[in-house]
Amino acid sequence: MYNSRISGLGFYVPENVVTNDDLSKVMDTNDEWIQERTGIKERRHVVKGTDTTTSMGVKAAQKAIERAGIDKDDIDFIVFATLSPDYYFPGPGVLVQRDLGLKTVGALDVRNQCSGFVYGISVADQYIKSGMYKNVLVIGSELHSHGLDMTTRGRGVSVIFGDGAGAAVLTREEDTAKGILSTHLHSEGQHAEELSLVAPGMGKRWVNDIIADNDPEDTSYYPYMNGQFVFKNAVVRFSEVIMEGLKTNNLGPEDIDMLIPHQANLRISQFIQKKFGLKDDQVFNNIMKYGNTTAASIPIALTEAWEEGKIKEGDLVVLAAFGSGFTWGSVIIRW
Repeated sequence: MYNSRISGLGFYVPENVVTNDDLSKVMDTNDEWIQERTGIKERRHVVKGTDTTTSMGVKAAQKAIERAGIDKDDIDFIVFATLSPDYYFPGPGVLVQRDLGLKTVGALDVRNQCSGFVYGISVADQYIKSGMYKNVLVIGSELHSHGLDMTTRGRGVSVIFGDGAGAAVLTREEDTAKGILSTHLHSEGQHAEELSLVAPGMGKRWVNDIIADNDPEDTSYYPYMNGQFVFKNAVVRFSEVIMEGLKTNNLGPEDIDMLIPHQANLRISQFIQKKFGLKDDQVFNNIMKYGNTTAASIPIALTEAWEEGKIKEGDLVVLAAFGSGFTWGSVIIRW
């Protein structure tokens, strides 16, 4: 039995910065309202005709592979997490394999939205623990901006999300006291429609239905979120799954050196920080700069924290996410 460790990290965000004041010019909102409710000051949006979900993932992956000190041909498998793929099918995993010029390795797409990267890490970890693969590339990438309702009607959702990508290389580790100690995954599908995008989908409205109706008031192809309900569930599930991971490894909140929560809302992160008695330098938040980048948020934040020297060898690092599905999970890492 092996452990897996994160041997390389990278992230990429578009250059185009969109501030709260910029949004106030296209919808009825303002900087104070957005910051008070979400903590977000700005986010990045892809300029049409430039980046895609795949291309952002490739740029993040190239950095991660270089930092892992391996050749791209050493990658054995790809796991790509996103809710915003370039195409309805095929998924972006195979596009990464093509654009990176990798061998004909397997590519798996994960559709677990905000917890997608945590799920992807867990999948990669199992492959490595079993001895099947040695180096697995895990990517979280999202291009939200092209699919948001950028009017007053959609402001409750559209002000929250941003574009970007993060990537990690997981590598086989013989020392089982290091690397990923455990992963913990959950779902509660009874609340699936509380945070969802239902069209186009075969279950309710497919493309031909939307075209046939040609209804300008049809919002089924824009994201919907019951914000208060999601918030109330998130703070509970975050706490539960973090404690589950700690208890599994005979650890407590006092052992956490760095918590990297999914960047859903700064208020959620602050609630969890207070509940676990963590100091400011024990929780990393960057939602203020990038907004909620869904599957990309944890790898972007993890990479930034590592780049800034806030994660050191021997540290206990906890990743935790909650989001659409409802799905949630945690990863416990001895760096």
